[in-house]
Amino acid sequence: MTYTVRDIQARLNALGYPAGKVDGIDGSKTRSAYEQAKKDREHIFHPSGLHRIHIHWTAGAYGDIAMERRAYHLLILHNGRAVMGDLAPESNADCRDGSYAAHTRAANSGAIGVSLDAMGGAVESPFNPGKYPITWPQLNRMAAEVANLCDTYDIPVSRYSVLTHAEIQPTLGIRQRWKWDITWLPDMSKPGDPIAVGDRIRDMIRKEM
Repeated sequence: MTYTVRDIQARLNALGYPAGKVDGIDGSKTRSAYEQAKKDREHIFHPSGLHRIHIHWTAGAYGDIAMERRAYHLLILHNGRAVMGDLAPESNADCRDGSYAAHTRAANSGAIGVSLDAMGGAVESPFNPGKYPITWPQLNRMAAEVANLCDTYDIPVSRYSVLTHAEIQPTLGIRQRWKWDITWLPDMSKPGDPIAVGDRIRDMIRKEM
């Protein structure tokens, strides 16, 4: 597998080896963290090559469609039912062959895409969740499914390894063209800070571990 410097920095931070800001610069802090991780662990990355989970909403109406099954590895419907995507998570271990779930701009390699099937017609400001808001049954099932994926692929539940689409740009420094999923939960009056909402989602996932 080929990993970018950003991948390595994020993975090291997720594992508890402080590599500093995820900026793609192979500096002394990154190298020091990497050397320490090599001493402590047999493998820094899981043998599958998967090392992150990205959580989305589809921005569509309720009910999975072919386009969504191609874009994500796992869809969670509004009633909490889970639907597998067309491609297995391992398809994103190495995206150079062109056969992968393209769920996150310029950040698909090594990343599993999980999406809540909801938020069609939603407007960020002034906020309107539309006719298909995300639901608590969806969120609860997502938390359980992501917890299982974390266990399967040795992915720590951290800001660097389990993050929403809205967190990709501020955390990994990869532009995402104003994506705001997921910055709103059903008990919120309007969208909030991406990292704060991500922390709430990660807390839900940890409770399922």
